[in-house]
Amino acid sequence: MALYRFEHTQIIPLTLEDSWRFFTNPRNLSELTPAAMNFRHRFEPDAERVYPGMILAYSLSPMAGIPVNWVTEITHVEPWVRFIDEQKSGPFSMWHHIHEFSEVPGGTKIHDTLYYALPFSFLGQFAHSLFVRNQIENIFRYRSSRMKEIFQIR
Repeated sequence: MALYRFEHTQIIPLTLEDSWRFFTNPRNLSELTPAAMNFRHRFEPDAERVYPGMILAYSLSPMAGIPVNWVTEITHVEPWVRFIDEQKSGPFSMWHHIHEFSEVPGGTKIHDTLYYALPFSFLGQFAHSLFVRNQIENIFRYRSSRMKEIFQIR
């Protein structure tokens, strides 16, 4: 099984408190996902803030309109610092996403570290090089531009 790592950093001109509030509200995930992926919560999140043990179930169409069900668990929350989500079931063999927040001059630095693996051995590696890596990069580029729109950042 090939394990991949992806990192992304964005600085937004919001306080740490406002950044944390926005990103830890699971209902905002749909705001940060490209519309073409047809993201839908399969049931409404049971809280407005993530907490350890929170289960999130959703569907999306990451490739060619084919729907995929995905279930993640929030496994760790360190208020104002980081939270971690891990896939319980879905399209990856493994998914471990660390969201980190730190106050910096002019706002908040948001750093994402994603570790993931694909099923199907060499076919998964081929899919990764063909489109999965690009799709992950595009999602984070979209999130960066969407944050600028939501918070009217130039």
